[in-house]
Formats: sequence, C-alpha cells, structure tokens
Amino acid sequence: MSKLNRAWHDAHPMPANPTLDQRVEWHLAHTVHCGCRPIPRLVLEELARRGIEPPSPAN
Repeated sequence: MSKLNRAWHDAHPMPANPTLDQRVEWHLAHTVHCGCRPIPRLVLEELARRGIEPPSPAN
C-alpha cells in the first residue's frame, strides 16, 4: 500500500450509498491515483466477473 493521496481523496469522495457500478469505478480510479488500501474483496470479485484486470497500485 502506498501513502494516502489526500488531494485525490478530497476531490473524489465515495458517493453516499454507492451502487456497485459506482464502487467499481471509484476503486479502479483510487487504485491508480492513491492506492492507500487494497480493493475490497467484493469489488475484486465483481471485476473478475466483468473481465477487468485490477490496475497496479499507485506508488
């Protein structure tokens, strides 16, 4: 895991009561731009169902 990117988090909050599509989109972007924590298991499972390879975490 990398250091928290505060500016990215401030500009891109997770929506309240996000849909699965919103969660997937947010976590994909988060991993690229911050990566302060891993993608949750349920989101990883959904990525696999959709045939989407998780991106490499930000450094």
